[in-house]
Amino acid sequence: MQQPPEDKAKCSCRQRLIMEPVRSEVILSVYIISFLIGLPSNLLSLYAFSIKINSKPLPTDILLLNLTVSDLLFLIILPLKMYEAASGMEWHLPSFLCSITSFTFFSTIYTSSLLLMAVSVVRYIGVAFPITYHRLLKPVYAIVTSAVIWLISAAHCSITFITQHHPSLSSKNSSVCYENFTEKQLKVLLPVRLEFFFVLCLIPLLICVYCYMHCILILYSRPRISRMQKQKAIGMAMGTLAVFLICVLPYNFSHLLGYFMNESPKWRYYTLLLSTFNTCIDPIIFYYSSSAFHCNSKKSIFRKHVVTVPGLQKQPTSSS
Repeated sequence: MQQPPEDKAKCSCRQRLIMEPVRSEVILSVYIISFLIGLPSNLLSLYAFSIKINSKPLPTDILLLNLTVSDLLFLIILPLKMYEAASGMEWHLPSFLCSITSFTFFSTIYTSSLLLMAVSVVRYIGVAFPITYHRLLKPVYAIVTSAVIWLISAAHCSITFITQHHPSLSSKNSSVCYENFTEKQLKVLLPVRLEFFFVLCLIPLLICVYCYMHCILILYSRPRISRMQKQKAIGMAMGTLAVFLICVLPYNFSHLLGYFMNESPKWRYYTLLLSTFNTCIDPIIFYYSSSAFHCNSKKSIFRKHVVTVPGLQKQPTSSS
């Protein structure tokens, strides 16, 4: 006996609720909390780094300034995502705003992970190779590195425009923003997401692990460094790695599973909420990572070691 159309519709709605574990009110709440905490803290970071850049910036200061700008761009477009969540995850704004929002939303996530990787590399060079670090103190190196990172993340996340606007892929009937992909869109999107997982997440994570673990081992091999400074170094390293493991890795892991499942997992909304909280955690990393917040070298994580070179002024050989 066949079910009446009404019963089929009710069953379909029930199945849809089961498959959609994330409620729009949960998403909206996380967005609001992240916005209220992240915006003032990142504006404070921007002010601190702006002062430092005008005086004598270190490579980490320039990289973390770019990380602050990335978080602020994310927070600027977050009200559009709030409106989307308040509308039951339906997109009632112009389609071009959907493209801009999606591009900014995802590219800033990957820009942050790549910049955190660059900071870990600079830290490692400063501790393991102080003479080499001294030669790389010119701001131009950090500026070029930041520009390359922005280009890499922007080039990868241009897939958001391609998926939504390419003549052979675009879907005009969708009432949602960058969701409910067609089979043609998934054939292009899923392999690209797999590449995202390896290039923009796994490789930066492994580099961060290598750099910070070696920094800790080197610092513990130096008896002149106090125990408190060593503990601060461990705290900074563990904090940065925690950002990757909690805020970045779960979302990118959904790309890996999605590729083998041949679909875009619905639960990836949960992982995106973790990535949203990253804007609240980054300022804490700024505090422990940058000389902009540590004017007294005795309080810095990696204490400045001063050497005297004939004919030159004293220069720091490792980052503060």
